[in-house]
Amino acid sequence: MTVKILELAGKRWAIMPEKDYKRLAAGSKNSWPELPISDAHGRYPAVEYARTSLARKIIGRRRMAGLTQVELARRAGIRPETLNRIEKGRTTPDVATIAKIEHVLMTADNEEK
Repeated sequence: MTVKILELAGKRWAIMPEKDYKRLAAGSKNSWPELPISDAHGRYPAVEYARTSLARKIIGRRRMAGLTQVELARRAGIRPETLNRIEKGRTTPDVATIAKIEHVLMTADNEEK
């Protein structure tokens, strides 16, 4: 994706191709899993925070690549149901599963360039 940053009237604006904008706009952050609530000392439950953080990163990269959950799962060789649970922060994927997902997303990133 090519992005140009402009400054107008003291504000910074990002200019990008319309197809990229539409892809990003289609995936509202409101549909991302919520981060867990911190305790009185500002600490988060580690496992839940890690799951949610990973889920958000995968969702963002998948959307940037223009892939659906089904397409990413198919390319990664995992079940769509598994990817769905990962993206909802309901399960912690093993290293092999993360590597499969990462490989597909890296490949998709390189195809765009």
